[in-house]
Amino acid sequence: MDNVILITIVTLSTVGLISAVILYFVSQKFKVYEDPRIDEVEEVLPSANCGGCGYPGCRAFAEATVKADNLDNLYCSVGGNEVMSKVAAILGQEITAQKRKVAVVRCNGTPDHRPRVNNYEGADKVAISCAMVSALYMGETGCAYGCLGLGDCVAACDFDAIYMDEKTKLPVVRDDKCTACGACVEACPKNIIELRTLGKKDRKIFVSCVNYDAAGPARKSCQVACISCGKCEEACKFDAITIKDNLAYIDFEKCVLCRACVEVCPTNAIWEVNFPPRKLKPEKKKVEKTEENPINISVEDKNSDIKLEVNNNSENTEK
Repeated sequence: MDNVILITIVTLSTVGLISAVILYFVSQKFKVYEDPRIDEVEEVLPSANCGGCGYPGCRAFAEATVKADNLDNLYCSVGGNEVMSKVAAILGQEITAQKRKVAVVRCNGTPDHRPRVNNYEGADKVAISCAMVSALYMGETGCAYGCLGLGDCVAACDFDAIYMDEKTKLPVVRDDKCTACGACVEACPKNIIELRTLGKKDRKIFVSCVNYDAAGPARKSCQVACISCGKCEEACKFDAITIKDNLAYIDFEKCVLCRACVEVCPTNAIWEVNFPPRKLKPEKKKVEKTEENPINISVEDKNSDIKLEVNNNSENTEK
C-alpha cells in the first residue's frame, strides 16, 4: 500500500515537472515581445477610452503611437496638445500643435421656427431614440433633416458636455467641457453635429441648417432654413463659403470671422457665436433747406437727447 502511494506521488511529480519544462520552452519559443513604452504612454493618457482618437481604447492608441514612425495622424482629442507633448517626449518625437475643436449643432429648428405637423403615438418617448424614429419616419416636423430632439447625442457623451434645452428642444454644447471625442457626431442619425475648430476668443461662424431642399420647401418647413440665395457666397472675400445641393457651407479652415456673411443672410441661417455686440451705425445726415438758411444740416443721435444743427452761417446750437 505504501509503495502504491509512493509510486503515485513520484509519477505525478514527474509528469508535472516534465509538463512545466515543456510549457517553459514553448512559451519562450512563441512569446510576444511588448515594447515597455506602451505602458508609459498609456499612463499619461486620460484613460477616457472614448474612441475619439479612432482606436477602441487608450491601450490600443498607445500601441499605435509606439509603432508609428511619426505622430502626424495620431491625436488624443481628450488630452489635447498637453498630453500629446508628453507622449512625444516618451517616444522621442515631435508634434505639431493642433487647434482645439468642439462639437457644433447645425440646426436652429426650434418650435417657433419649425412648427410640429404631426405627433408620434407609438412607444413611450422615454424608451425610443433618435435612431429609432429616424428609421421609422422623418420626425414630427416638416423638415426631414433637422434635429429629432430625443437626446441620442446626450446619452453618447461621457463628459457631460451636451444637454437638451427644454425650450428650444435642441441639444446645446458646453464648449468648456467638450473634448471633441466625436461620440455625439456618431450618435446623431441626422448628421447635424460637426466638429469645428474654435477661432480667436472661442468664436465661430457656421450655417445652422442642414436642409438640402429647394428654397421654397425649405423655408416652408423652417423659417430660418438656408434658401441657397448665394448672398453669403458673394459677400465672402476669402472663398470660405460654397453652395452645394441647395445648402451653404462655411469652411472653418478658411473663415476669418469677418461676419460679412452674417449681415447679408436673409433668413438668419448663419450663426455668430461669442462675438461682441455690433456697434450702432451713425445716423445719416439730413439736409434741409429753409428761406433763412439755404443749407441746414441736422444730425440726430437716437441714443441721446442731443440734436446738433449746423447752418450756412456757421452757427451751432445744441439742444
